[in-house]
Amino acid sequence: MKNSVLIFGVLCIMLSCHSEGNKQIKTPNIIYVLADDLGYGDISTFNEKGKIKTPNIDRIAEEGIKFTDAHSASSVCTPTRYSILTGRYNWRSRLKSGVLTGKSKALIPNTRTTVASMLQKSGYHTAFIGKWHLGWDWALKTEELGGSGWNASDFDNIDFAKPIKNTPNDLGFDYAYGHSGSLDMAPYVYVENGKATQVPDTVTVDKGKYTWWREGPTSKDFIHEKVTPHFFKKAIDLINQQSSEKPFFLYLALPSPHTPILPTKAWQGKSNLNPYADFVMMIDDYMGQLMAALESQNLSENTLLIFTSDNGCSPQADFKILAEKGHNPNYVFRGHKADIYEGGHRVPFVAKWEEGIEKGVVSKELICSTDLMATCAEIIGYDLAENEGEDSQSMLSAFGNKNEINNRKDIIHHSINGSFAIRKGDWKLIMNAGSGGWSFPTPKQVQEIDTLPSIQLFDLRSDPSETTNLQAEAPQKVSELTEMLTDYILNGRSTPGKKQSNDPIEGAWKQVGFMKK
Repeated sequence: MKNSVLIFGVLCIMLSCHSEGNKQIKTPNIIYVLADDLGYGDISTFNEKGKIKTPNIDRIAEEGIKFTDAHSASSVCTPTRYSILTGRYNWRSRLKSGVLTGKSKALIPNTRTTVASMLQKSGYHTAFIGKWHLGWDWALKTEELGGSGWNASDFDNIDFAKPIKNTPNDLGFDYAYGHSGSLDMAPYVYVENGKATQVPDTVTVDKGKYTWWREGPTSKDFIHEKVTPHFFKKAIDLINQQSSEKPFFLYLALPSPHTPILPTKAWQGKSNLNPYADFVMMIDDYMGQLMAALESQNLSENTLLIFTSDNGCSPQADFKILAEKGHNPNYVFRGHKADIYEGGHRVPFVAKWEEGIEKGVVSKELICSTDLMATCAEIIGYDLAENEGEDSQSMLSAFGNKNEINNRKDIIHHSINGSFAIRKGDWKLIMNAGSGGWSFPTPKQVQEIDTLPSIQLFDLRSDPSETTNLQAEAPQKVSELTEMLTDYILNGRSTPGKKQSNDPIEGAWKQVGFMKK
């Protein structure tokens, strides 16, 4: 009798997971919108003193959840994109510092599981639209690479008429449309499903204060000012074409508000701050249009919509002008894009999903850009293998209940020059002197300031702006966090499971002076 009651109870629980009354709960559509160089303080729901109005992105938070302690895995573009799609810290790849160019070879091998390939195997239609910046293999006229991609002449050896290898399509995306690097990195060519939409026939460059980009080959259909609106239109068209029979995953990687800063004419001057603020407001308006498309197609209810940024705001936003008008793109946090300090990697993160997220949740839980993979895996019931999503932890527990505790207890940060930091609870240990990036003191300046301690320890609870280095006062905490960071590097993972290798294993800690070679 007791067994019968137990079995009946289990069946009831199972049924409740799949239906509410007579309504069937479907696997959700998933849209991940990634802004480029957007600061934590640029979204008004995160910055009560901010001067930029973002009502549509604020609405996502109002109708869902906002995370106030969200972080990109790196403080620059390429590495963060790697972590989002693989669920793996970027410094485990061959790229130990810096970013790729528009000519770089593919960073993610086709053998590695991505969020897209995982969802594709589970029945999703998968699409990428926007800025890739993870490398792909252009067809070359000769075997010589002919330059890395920082100069216009570096692209003379590319045969733009031939198919490209190792593209997003080879990593699980059924449809892929975008450009290779940042919007200030040549070549300025749209690539659709592994082939350039047009062969470039001109070389362009702009030297404006806000509208600067590098000289390079440009196709006629690639107009810098129209790229962001064009990507949003492609995304909205894709939403309008979806049927209710098959769930879809859309990775919309915006090239904005990264340089060149190009608000369209309708938005120029709207912020009363500067072009960067105008650009942010334009992005917010397009997010409103994207949400309207979901609503018109009756897709809002069962779509997980995420909006975040790849790192902190760049100095190209013109911090001086914004500060004079009372706006701080990186809120109270020290540093900015490229830095190991909070301003380099603490990012706005909002999500809504009517069937899976309570409204108006403000979460202080720690999350990372690596966490998309484990979250999606839990949603679809996919068991990650030992070599999949090695640094990914699901956010799903934080979605459903305001009082439920998230899985993540620690996180590793990484700067543009390959510097490391580790965070556990409120404590953050930085394994270098200075910013590790572009703010004072930069790595070059550190060499001139021999009085700086070689490591930095901050209590973010009492000192979120990282002003007081406590490394001398708390040696036990320094030892504890150093040992944890060392173990995570050597184990090839920061989640429970079998030890994995870094790519290549000897390169993963070359920049880490505290470890034995």
